[in-house]
Amino acid sequence: MRGMEKFFTTEEAAAELGVTPARARQLIRAGVLRAQQFGRAYVVTAAAITEARRRHSKPGPVPKAKPGQSNGKKKGKK
Repeated sequence: MRGMEKFFTTEEAAAELGVTPARARQLIRAGVLRAQQFGRAYVVTAAAITEARRRHSKPGPVPKAKPGQSNGKKKGKK
């Protein structure tokens, strides 16, 4: 059907974004993830999920220093 957009619940949107439902609600309140509120529930469009993914990708873990590389701390006696 043309003109029909797919809608997701907060839980479904969270699964699509790889976050928890609580984090998805935080993103909605922060304006990062656009949603419509119907009563107590939020509805998120597929376009809003795509936009949130593009604008705010998850940061990866901080890489650990390799053996022999400095981590910024000085060695020696105190």
